[in-house]
Amino acid sequence: MNAIRSRFGLTGNQLKLLAMLTMTIDHIGAILLPQYRFLRVIGRLAMPIYAYMIAEGCFYTHDRRAYFLRLAGLAAVCQVVYTLVDRSLYQCILVTFSASVALICAVEWAQKKRTPGAVLTTAVLFLGVYFVCEKLSLLLPGFHVDYGIWGVLLPVIVYFGGRDVVAFALGTLLLCLSLGGLQWWAMLTVPLVALYNGQRGKYRLGWVFYLYYPIHLVILYAVSYLL
Repeated sequence: MNAIRSRFGLTGNQLKLLAMLTMTIDHIGAILLPQYRFLRVIGRLAMPIYAYMIAEGCFYTHDRRAYFLRLAGLAAVCQVVYTLVDRSLYQCILVTFSASVALICAVEWAQKKRTPGAVLTTAVLFLGVYFVCEKLSLLLPGFHVDYGIWGVLLPVIVYFGGRDVVAFALGTLLLCLSLGGLQWWAMLTVPLVALYNGQRGKYRLGWVFYLYYPIHLVILYAVSYLL
């Protein structure tokens, strides 16, 4: 089975390219063509795939701190775009995934330290993330973390579930239960992730995926203003 998956399965790059394509279709539907609901349906495939690859990135990176800072720094840049264009308090998916990486690091740190202080600090961080994702909107109308607390927890569940497809399916199911509606289409990502062969792919495309997110948003918003 492993030999078959290695030969015919999907590499990490291929999964990320699929997520990038479906994300672009989703944003075209959200920004340019909101009347075409099927574009948002296709877009439901993007986030769970990216979430799985965030867990993979946490496992394979040699510098977890740098990995977090790249995500958080890019999230900050994207938030400037959202704030200037939409004038809203919406927090993009990179904010969500930055919180995911922070929680993964915190749990592993607590497991390594095995002290009451480390466990308490990690618990406080979890409660803080939960408050920001689910309760802060009560104090700041319009504030919203993309995909909410279960979006943050999906990479965490995948990571500590051994990056197994069963853990991914469970985390995606919990996400769908929390959001409902079109999000149920995200369950179609389970067989796609099951095809993952554990290989990165031939080329190093890390920065392509990092830079594509803000660049494609700028282009789509620019087009929307010209139409």
